[in-house]
Amino acid sequence: MKLFRWFGLFLLGVVILSAFAWAFGALYYDGPAKSIAAVMAVAVLLALILVRPLKRKLLVFAVWFALVLGWWLTLKPTNEANWQADVAQLGWADINGDEVTLHNVRNCDYRTETDYTPRWETRTVRISEITGVDLAIDYWGSPWMAHPIASFQFADAPPVCFSIETRKKAGQSYSAIGGLYRQYELIYIVADERDVIRLRTNYRHEDIYLYRLTLTPAQAQGRFREYLRSLNQIRDHPGWYNAVTTNCTTSIRHQHIASKPTPWDWRILVNGKGDELMYQRHVLVTAGLPFAELKARALIDSAAQAANDSPDFSRLIRAGRPGFE
Repeated sequence: MKLFRWFGLFLLGVVILSAFAWAFGALYYDGPAKSIAAVMAVAVLLALILVRPLKRKLLVFAVWFALVLGWWLTLKPTNEANWQADVAQLGWADINGDEVTLHNVRNCDYRTETDYTPRWETRTVRISEITGVDLAIDYWGSPWMAHPIASFQFADAPPVCFSIETRKKAGQSYSAIGGLYRQYELIYIVADERDVIRLRTNYRHEDIYLYRLTLTPAQAQGRFREYLRSLNQIRDHPGWYNAVTTNCTTSIRHQHIASKPTPWDWRILVNGKGDELMYQRHVLVTAGLPFAELKARALIDSAAQAANDSPDFSRLIRAGRPGFE
């Protein structure tokens, strides 16, 4: 019995420590001042040490945690703030049957990653002209983590990209830990490939792998409508980004309403391995290649750098790659 009692106390300690770490982070990142988080953390720790017996300790901690959680849940996202220039405008869609007018399509004129002229365009496309979807997977650091960009292909118009990102305010930078809290609003960036892909390959010097998906035109058109629905929803009802629950990958899964949801897989969160998962599930056009060779040939960095600001950028980055012949 003693063993079970000690094991139970150990689990209780893990739960309390995890809850304490989360609540401290909420106060530290989302509170009015970091000093308040430090003072409250010290006060709670002292209470846990000094208060007797154990049940009273747990009551004090539970009340403190409930107050922090209750306050945190009252924080509301906004579309009104001093945003960084690259996320200053929200994309939205005016849908008139088959015809869609996309507003605030980003197509910046870049000189460096941080020196650019913001440019927002209006484009009109027809859903019936969508022929397929390509997926650009951007590796910005670890091979375990990546950023997916969906690029919809049209028979009579240039590709339209969607990139789900954090909407940062002026002076903000991305923090992986801060992304677990309510630091950033969520934004769906609608963009030209010469913006959202070229920015990463040519100026941030990140690695991008470009794949053709096996979706039929009808399926691709359905996915496009899902993006439009999410795009307009965020314009009307802003939402929070969360690095685990509402990020660049899980948001795609959430917006897709399927009669039979795809099984969960750890690579949905560790999305640097997402292309491997899609290969195994036959979502990628493989041209009969093993995954390692397909991925090696999907790397477009050199082609994107050579194409640079060419009007023919989209064709040049696909030339000679599996699935695009």
